Amino acid sequence: MDKLILIDGNNIIYRAFFAMPPLTNTAGQQTNAVYGFTTMLLRLLEEHKPTHMIVAFDAGKITFRHEGYEDYKGGRQKTPPELSEQFPLLKELLKGLGVPQFEIAGYEADDIIGTISREADAAGRQVMIVSGDKDMLQLASEHTTIAMVRKGVTEVELYGPKQIRDKYDLTPDQIIDLKGLMGDASDNIPGVPGVGEKTALKLLQQFGSVEGVLAGTGELKGKMKEKLEEHADSAIMSKKLATIYREVPLEHTWEDMVFSGIVADTAGPALAKLEFKSLLERLSLSAYSHAADGSLSGPAAVEAAELTITIVDEAGIEKLVQALPGISALHVESNGENPHRAEVIGLGLSSPEQHYFVPFALLKSKAAEPLRNWLGDDQAPKSGYDLHRADLALHWQGIALAGAANDVQLAAYLLDPTEASQNLNDLTTKYGLPRLSPDEDVFGKGAKYRIPELKILGEHVARKSATVLGIVQKQQVELDKTDMTGLFQDLEMPLSRILADMEKQGIAVNKDDLIQLGKEFEAQISRLVTEIYSACGTEFNLNSPKQLGEVLFVKLGLPVVKKTKTGYSTDAEVLEKLAPYHDAVRLILQYRSIAKLQSTYVEGLMKEISPETGKVHTFYRQTIAATGRLSSQFPNLQNIPIRLEEGRKIRKVFVPSEPGWSILAADYSQIELRVLAHISGDARMKEAFVEDMDIHTKTAMDVFGVPAESVDSNMRRSAKAVNFGIVYGISDYGLSQNLNIPRKEAARFIEQYFEVFQGVRRYMDDIVVEARKQGYVTTLLERRRYLPEINAKNFNLRSFAERTAMNTPIQGTAADIIKLAMVHMDKALHERGLKSRMLLQVHDELVFEVPEEELEQMKQLLPEVMAGALELSVPLKAEVSFGSNWYEAK
Repeated sequence: MDKLILIDGNNIIYRAFFAMPPLTNTAGQQTNAVYGFTTMLLRLLEEHKPTHMIVAFDAGKITFRHEGYEDYKGGRQKTPPELSEQFPLLKELLKGLGVPQFEIAGYEADDIIGTISREADAAGRQVMIVSGDKDMLQLASEHTTIAMVRKGVTEVELYGPKQIRDKYDLTPDQIIDLKGLMGDASDNIPGVPGVGEKTALKLLQQFGSVEGVLAGTGELKGKMKEKLEEHADSAIMSKKLATIYREVPLEHTWEDMVFSGIVADTAGPALAKLEFKSLLERLSLSAYSHAADGSLSGPAAVEAAELTITIVDEAGIEKLVQALPGISALHVESNGENPHRAEVIGLGLSSPEQHYFVPFALLKSKAAEPLRNWLGDDQAPKSGYDLHRADLALHWQGIALAGAANDVQLAAYLLDPTEASQNLNDLTTKYGLPRLSPDEDVFGKGAKYRIPELKILGEHVARKSATVLGIVQKQQVELDKTDMTGLFQDLEMPLSRILADMEKQGIAVNKDDLIQLGKEFEAQISRLVTEIYSACGTEFNLNSPKQLGEVLFVKLGLPVVKKTKTGYSTDAEVLEKLAPYHDAVRLILQYRSIAKLQSTYVEGLMKEISPETGKVHTFYRQTIAATGRLSSQFPNLQNIPIRLEEGRKIRKVFVPSEPGWSILAADYSQIELRVLAHISGDARMKEAFVEDMDIHTKTAMDVFGVPAESVDSNMRRSAKAVNFGIVYGISDYGLSQNLNIPRKEAARFIEQYFEVFQGVRRYMDDIVVEARKQGYVTTLLERRRYLPEINAKNFNLRSFAERTAMNTPIQGTAADIIKLAMVHMDKALHERGLKSRMLLQVHDELVFEVPEEELEQMKQLLPEVMAGALELSVPLKAEVSFGSNWYEAK
């Protein structure tokens, strides 16, 4: 049956531009919007297989609607030049892909789509309209579905008449009436002032249409009646503007919309010209890439191999056990975001010739004991995707996983840490392997999640383990080529197991102390609310930015710092600037801090305490931060604020899990500045660390040209701000904000700094030149970060890439060093047979629980191991402390 897809070209490329991170090719052209659009297009083609297709574009800015309303779309901001220049690139690419595109002078894309869908609908053809514009819902019908694009361009939500009824209690035609009443700021359609979506829906459910509402104002009262009567003409005009015109004179025929599939001979060169390597691989067109002389080579096909998949039952366990020596890849299928609470569904196992699926119930059975022993055997090397999560999910079901040798997710992250998504399907595309069915198609999503029948489930999971096998070999070549094999095998893979061990162990929480702390915070919050109302002379909703803005800027007459579309800004930056003007602002800042501690950390931690262990079990992610730092969730234990005393008190509730034990913590001292001293070779900075001087005092001495005894607190504070600012590529504006000084003074201070620390300046200049030449920077352990925007024409993009080039080797090396310390410390504990346990890593700090008899030994061992993690030209230093809880250990 014919199936037509109509894409709102302007809407989707606009959404893609703002959703996708910056992306440029070697010519410096911005291509992020084209890339985002194309990935969405390819997904549509794979999932819906249309026979006909059109991408519709607006033809110029003036349309027939402007004749009746000159301000139509007048409120829109000018299209950024970085987006404008991508329209011709997209149109050229669509031509290469073989996708028809229409634009008609004087009409918008939605009018073209509206007209074509009307004709197709009348002929009984299946139509899907793809857009992020809610106006399109008016076109839904028995044969026409609207795919509303959400979350940038990564998800779509399908709407037919039933879904529109379910969500809005309206018919598709009434969407026009909804817009007529509430307007649309993005198109400068006025509607009726003061009527939002909620009110408009209520009116339409009562009166049916704009005309019905206006005729029925006699049944209404007060301000609503006045508004509707006063703005009746605006409502009628707004409805007209929101109505998609469906009588566009089309010169195109049904045959002009035929889509016969992507044309490899033209698609390959078009994608290669934009340097969309991953999309070339996804379409098995990898060979269409630029050769050294700029020519293009021809296509190379990738054939999907048929897989031999066995769904194992109890009778087949023995045969599987016999095959285990040849099996090297597995996939643990589980659901739930938090691996500590995940439900394991089954296990995929693969050798090059044979693939198996073991249902979880069978894996737990007595017959499967030899399989469980193999899973827990660290001498049986295993490859998989996200083995860290798999280890945790199996652990909580009483099954051990050991012998993790290759985690393809971890390797993919190392090979490109800036890639937004590294899921298995993305990796099949990247490496030219057969694509898997999306999990959503197999299991459903959200409330519709269901485990499918055994055959479908088994095929899906076994294909995942088979895919892992195909990826491993290709990644090993890439890791060798980029000098990251050592980083992967000797640091990241061992660390993955260490993190899982820490997470299983968890950290004990004194629940009674946490409850008591919550009561203290509640009392503080109550007192602060009373004081704020007294200082402001009125009561209001403190959590309402609108009400707070009216009190601060209207009632109290404080100076307006920043305005937003909805009124006055009352964000933290604004309140910090207003604090000197009125006591109420200082109190509001305190209130917000304590309220956040109460909700995020007291109430949040209470929910995360395991009823079985009495501990919280965080989950460390290795593949999130582009710098190589770890991130923590369920709960996040890295973000507990410690600048405020109240925030530090949260640490009091974290205690040893054994009586008589202590919490021991060690923190690297100024690790990033020490790394900077080593990398830059700056003589003055190195001298400070070799002589064990206070680096901020030393900086102040050198920059201000005074002896140590003349350095006052302001001088040291300024020196500290610029020291840490340099690590993050701070600008004169950033330093002026940090120190609350004029921008010119901040610029002069940075210039003085660089005159003194010339080695640092030389490093900053040289690393940017190197990044421009290579397209990436590395840490001391060869961790890479690619910087595609380093040669961009756009100043802001290029500047951001330059700052990233400067700070990534510093931050990334610091992250590598603490990871090395964890690996070395884990080894030291095992070699010495110590009972002490590593519990947490929080940025530059490691936290342990230690029995009394090992305390003295650990106080010496831990800082020694941390200081020796990596040999630098300046000493690494770790400061150790201990106590009966984490607070006392700081």
